[in-house]
Amino acid sequence: MTSSIFLALAVIVAVAGWRARHRLRRQTRSGVTDEIVQRIETVGRVDAEDVEPVDLELARAEEDEFWAQTWDKPEEDW
Repeated sequence: MTSSIFLALAVIVAVAGWRARHRLRRQTRSGVTDEIVQRIETVGRVDAEDVEPVDLELARAEEDEFWAQTWDKPEEDW
């Protein structure tokens, strides 16, 4: 009985460890390659073709709208 519980816990720990390792590997993968790093070191920047510039007018309007909102104080349920 205790050996089957131990075996079940060992399997659960192994699966959890595998999933955590897989999740970490997936998160650390990025589009940064050695070539991009070398370009940053030599040129100081990387040009990206598919990056859209930030619309400062839109960002300013959304920020103004955010700060114009009124915030109610939380109700105390005492």
